[in-house]
Amino acid sequence: MSLTTNVAAPLIEADAASLRHADAVIQSIKLPGQGIAVQDPATVETIAHVPDADVEAALEAVGKANAAGAAWSNSSLRHRADVLHAWYDKLVAHTEDLAHLISREMGKPLAEARGEVKYGTDFVRWYAEEAVRPAGNFRDTPDGGASLLTRRSPVGLAVLITPWNFPLAMATRKIAPALAAGCPVVIKPATLTPLTTYFAVQLAIEAGVPEDLIQVITTSKSGAFSEAVLLDPRVRKVSFTGSTPVGRQLLKLASQNVLRSSMELGGNAPLIVFSDADLQRAVEGTFAAKLRNGGQSCIGANRIYVQDGIADDFVAALTERFAQVAVGSGLGRQTGLGALIDGRAVAQMQAYTDNAVALGATLLTGGHGYDSAGNFFAPTVLDHVTEDSDVARSEIFGPIAAIQRFSSEGEAVTRANATEFGLAGYVFTENLDRALNVADRLETGIVGINQGVPSNAGAPFGGIKQSGLGREGSAEGLEEYENIRFYNVARRATA
Repeated sequence: MSLTTNVAAPLIEADAASLRHADAVIQSIKLPGQGIAVQDPATVETIAHVPDADVEAALEAVGKANAAGAAWSNSSLRHRADVLHAWYDKLVAHTEDLAHLISREMGKPLAEARGEVKYGTDFVRWYAEEAVRPAGNFRDTPDGGASLLTRRSPVGLAVLITPWNFPLAMATRKIAPALAAGCPVVIKPATLTPLTTYFAVQLAIEAGVPEDLIQVITTSKSGAFSEAVLLDPRVRKVSFTGSTPVGRQLLKLASQNVLRSSMELGGNAPLIVFSDADLQRAVEGTFAAKLRNGGQSCIGANRIYVQDGIADDFVAALTERFAQVAVGSGLGRQTGLGALIDGRAVAQMQAYTDNAVALGATLLTGGHGYDSAGNFFAPTVLDHVTEDSDVARSEIFGPIAAIQRFSSEGEAVTRANATEFGLAGYVFTENLDRALNVADRLETGIVGINQGVPSNAGAPFGGIKQSGLGREGSAEGLEEYENIRFYNVARRATA
C-alpha cells in the first residue's frame, strides 16, 4: 500500500529578488549554442539550454585543449599558481552569483549553496599553493654507485567527467589540480546541472587561464563521447565521479590506451552511534551526514546503526529534528530542504519508503511527496529498518534516515562492512580508543569521527573496494595528474 499523501502545508516559495539574481547570472553565461534543456528542479521549468555536442565537436575540443596545453605545461610553477590564485579571487568575488546559480539549477538551499562555493573555491586556493611545492627528491643508490633524482611532470590531457550534485565543487576539485600540474582539460559536466561549470570556467578565463586550455563539453550522447575521447591518443588521463557501473565501463575504455584513471564511485556509507556518544552531537552529526545536499551525496549516511542503550532517545531526537525542517525552493528565505534533482528521484524515495514499511519498518515522520510541480520529498525517518529492505541495500541519494539497531561493537562493524562499497563511514562515541579502533576496522576510504561532514580540500578524498580508486584533494590529489620520473646519475669512482 502506498504511503503517498498530498500534503496541504505549503512549500516555501522562491524569494523574488533571489530568483531575479539567479536568472541574471544565467543570462550572463556565454553559452556556445543550444540543444539540451536545463530545468529548475523546484519548478521543473526550463531555465536555459546548453549545447548538445556530437563526437566531432568533442574531438575538436580535445584538439584545442591539447594545442593550448603545450605552452601551459612549460609555464613556470609560479605562473600557474598566480593564475589559480586569480581564479580563486574571481570565484570568491562571485560567491553570491555562484550560490544563486547552484540553487537554481540543482535545487539546494542558498545556505548550502554558499557552503559549496566555499568548499569548491578551497580546492582552487589549495592547488594554487600546492603548485609551487613540487614533490621530488635526490638520493643515493644502496650500492653507492649512482644518485637518483626523482621529478614530476604533467601526465597530459585530462578528461574530467563530473556529476550533478555538487556542480561547482566537483569541477574545481578536478580542474584545479590538473592546471596546477600543467595539464590541459576537457570537462563534461552533467547535463542536469551544467550552468555552474560554464560560469566557473568563464571566470577562469577572465582570471588569465588560456581560453582553449579548459574545454567544456555538454552532450546527451555520453557513451559516444566517452568512447571517442578516451580512445583518442592525445588523452592521457580520465577522472570520473559517478556510479560504479559507469565507472567500470570507463575503466574498460581507459585500459585500451592505459590511461591514468581516478574513479570516485558509489557509496553505501554506514553511520554508527554507540551508547556512550554525546546525544546532541550524534543527532546533529547524523542530521548533517544525512540531509546535507538533500541526502544527494555520495558520502551521505546511508545505513544508520544505533546501539540499543541510546537508540530510543536518539531516534526521538532525530525525528524531532527532521520534522522541523522547512521544505521548498532553494531560493526561499527559510528553506532547509530543497527539491530533489528530478521526478525519478522522488519516485525512488517513495518506493524505498513503501518497501521498508512493508517489511516491518516504522515510519516516524515524512514518507511522502507533495502536491507540487517541483521534485519535493519530505524529510523521512524510518526506524527498525530490516537488512533486506531496499533502502538498507542501496545508495539512497535522498532525505531518508534508515535506522537499524545493534547490540555489540563487533556486530556493528560486521554489518557496516557487509557491502561491496567502501567510500565513507561515520562513528559517534566519546571513547577515543573505540573511535580509532572502529575507524581502523571500517572498510572505507573516509571516516568521520563525531562529525557528519568529513570532506576537506586538504584531505585525500576517495574510496576503496567498489567505491573507486585514486584520490582528490590534498597533495595526493595533485599526484593524480603527474608522472613520476627518475634519473639515474652515475657517480665517478674516487681513487
